[in-house]
Amino acid sequence: MNPSSRPASSSTRPAVSPNPRPQVNTHTKVLDTTHGRILCIADIRGRLSGLNDLAREANAKAIIHTGDFGFFESNSLDRINDRTLRHLTMYSPLIPSTQRTHFLAPDNTSQAIRATVDISLLSEFPLLLSGQLKLSVPVYTVWGACEDVVILEKFRAGIYSIDNLHVLDEATTHCLDVGGVKLRLLGLGGALVSHKIFDNGDGSATIAGGQGTMWTTALQIGELVDTAQRVFDPTETRLLVTHASPGREGIMAQLALVLKADLSISAGLHFRYASSYNEFSVQSDLEGFRHKLIAGKEAFDKVWDSVKQQVDTVIDEHQRVLLDKALSVIERLPSIQGPEEPSWKNCWNWNLCDAAFGSLVLDIKDGRISAELKSQGFNYAYRRTATPSNVAPTPNSTTSSLPNATSNPPTKGSTPIQAEKPLSPHPKEVKSPLVPAASGKETSPSTPAPKSNGSGTPAPPSDKAEKEKQKRKDKKERRDRERTEAKEKEVSTSEEKADPAPVPVSTSSPTPTPASAPASVSAPDLKSGKVTPEVPIADVREGMKSPTTDSTGARTPTSKRSPRHPWTLFVKLPQQSTEADIRTFFGGEAAGVTKVTFLANKGSPHQRARPFVYVEFGDDETMKAGLDKNDKKMGEGTVSVQIATDREERADRGVRGGPRGRGRGFAARGFAAAGLTRGSTPRTNGEARESAAA
Repeated sequence: MNPSSRPASSSTRPAVSPNPRPQVNTHTKVLDTTHGRILCIADIRGRLSGLNDLAREANAKAIIHTGDFGFFESNSLDRINDRTLRHLTMYSPLIPSTQRTHFLAPDNTSQAIRATVDISLLSEFPLLLSGQLKLSVPVYTVWGACEDVVILEKFRAGIYSIDNLHVLDEATTHCLDVGGVKLRLLGLGGALVSHKIFDNGDGSATIAGGQGTMWTTALQIGELVDTAQRVFDPTETRLLVTHASPGREGIMAQLALVLKADLSISAGLHFRYASSYNEFSVQSDLEGFRHKLIAGKEAFDKVWDSVKQQVDTVIDEHQRVLLDKALSVIERLPSIQGPEEPSWKNCWNWNLCDAAFGSLVLDIKDGRISAELKSQGFNYAYRRTATPSNVAPTPNSTTSSLPNATSNPPTKGSTPIQAEKPLSPHPKEVKSPLVPAASGKETSPSTPAPKSNGSGTPAPPSDKAEKEKQKRKDKKERRDRERTEAKEKEVSTSEEKADPAPVPVSTSSPTPTPASAPASVSAPDLKSGKVTPEVPIADVREGMKSPTTDSTGARTPTSKRSPRHPWTLFVKLPQQSTEADIRTFFGGEAAGVTKVTFLANKGSPHQRARPFVYVEFGDDETMKAGLDKNDKKMGEGTVSVQIATDREERADRGVRGGPRGRGRGFAARGFAAAGLTRGSTPRTNGEARESAAA
């Protein structure tokens, strides 16, 4: 960066020295001496009107915020660099999703974003500053990684003042008297960036920042230690509020040790779950805790060694005092010998998720501080529709969707798929056409059966009776195959293409398929001359389908078809129309239409012959607005608009019906494949064969 583009760091120029303070800037607020609730949140990101809503929902008497508050005003845009502006645009909760997608399009330049984005899309702070927006409860906040340092300087100088908004910094502390506890709030804002820890940027005194970002400095840490030492009271409970997490940053954990913090609240990791821990719960021993602190110390020392001479030449005596206090934090390491470090087990930490995903409530009553964590968390609903074809295999497990066949008796740990497969409500009378049920040996017309001792020596029939017995078996196998074919005729074309993979067993030579066997049925392989049981074909197909007992008969979606866009409408037009006509009908560019897909008429030379279209929207709100267009006039007729459903449901209602007999949909075909029809009782095998023959 060109040195003339911004002021030099504190390592090359003296910052304004903080004069010795006769007394600390501290305030005590009595919230409720009996019982009170304090809401703790992170990263409100400029949506300041939501603070009152969150406080009301939590029944909170005060709010503690851990950074990225949204300290921006209209002229802040000129000071924000392009990279930070794009970051703010990406995560601002004030920008609708469709508009955000337009802003962040790859072909949209930084100049275009800067020309389009105004302060109302990034922060409601100007409304708070003008008095149009008021805070219903006291809010105590530190600044985060993305803030305007000029605004924080104005708060420090007393130029800006807002009712119920209190900025916690290294020079200001507050004490809350609530529920029998005197809660001392100590705050440290900004991101912890080791190579900037001696750089003030555009800030003066100890505050540091520039170009829309803010960070922590060594002098800031030293002044916070000085403030905490001046107000120390053993009757108080100390709560350290930081933007950087002590769980990740060793220096922050060292600072908590020096400040004798009982509790700490931080943010900056942007998880979907909040975390609650003490060092004893996440470290194997005290040495593990020391290792984290030593890593932070080494990162600091690396920078300190490179700038030490420059810093020594520019700081004055007051800054020297603060720097020495900061260095005392870096040198603070728990001792392995001697008494155990109290904070090792007694200092409790919370790292919060963003305000959009959760919060922490400290419920304080009769001197006890209880904690209530609420997190939105991850959405695992997609796993209900997962199929073996689109789910990554578990390590060290078989890659086949079929259970492994083995000649040995199944053990408890070797057959997890069979144990988890839902039981069919119907008796499984269909047996494999290649595995006789009454014999312990496997035979076929073209391959002699191996001996039961597994030696592999052929044992051909020795008399006429054995041949007659073999003929009876072959006849039974043909009947079984015919029964299987009758059921397979009811399976859809896509299902017939996806034949089950053969069971992966090692073979010396493949057994030929009997001449009368259907092409889709393969003969079993012999493993070292021993009999390998074959999984019945009917059982395999039942394992690939949803259970018929608890479901509606609808098929589980497979990876062959991508999932439907969540905000899609199905539109029936009164006449042939173009995409422009449809977009105009829904309201033009303001309607939020992202895609128009015409339903092709298969077999017709005109791909847009059918007046059916899918219209996709950017979010739920714009889709609901589009739904209001139902029965509206278009040309000479009216337009039918409804929420698009899965193809399976439309097929079940007959939308895709035709002369090929596929109008019953997946549900009807599923019932037919199981030997059932809607509203009827299960058919016997004989009835199934008669129906198939008809």
